[in-house]
Amino acid sequence: MSRLQLALNVDDLEASIAFYSTLFGTEPHKVRPGYANFAVAHPPLKLVLVENAGQGGSINHLGVEVEDVDAVDSELTRLAAAGFATTEERDTTCCYAKQDKFWVQNTPDGERWEVYTITDDAPVPAVEERVEEAVDGGAVCCA
Repeated sequence: MSRLQLALNVDDLEASIAFYSTLFGTEPHKVRPGYANFAVAHPPLKLVLVENAGQGGSINHLGVEVEDVDAVDSELTRLAAAGFATTEERDTTCCYAKQDKFWVQNTPDGERWEVYTITDDAPVPAVEERVEEAVDGGAVCCA
């Protein structure tokens, strides 16, 4: 099953969890420090909340979660044939999960799109790692 991913910056993670739990009628699939995600069945959606004070209500990034690594590779090949530039990240840890993915480059309005699959769960990183990711990575993932 493929589903769209919408990653939102939120000011208050707990308030956002309460709101989206009611809105979609489901509890979060995963909650970690500064992070939560929902696996919404209808409509098929992976909703990710990234606590990012002062940025609430803005898009952190967008994505398409696919079934497996073969689907990631297939989409990578298809988009490359269409002339889209991409940046691959294999066996990476992001959003508290091990992933194989790529990021689509040069989007018309600068939004960040990823195509990914989750290969395994990942432990909660140390506070120092989250701070480093927030500084170095611009709070795109897990920060």
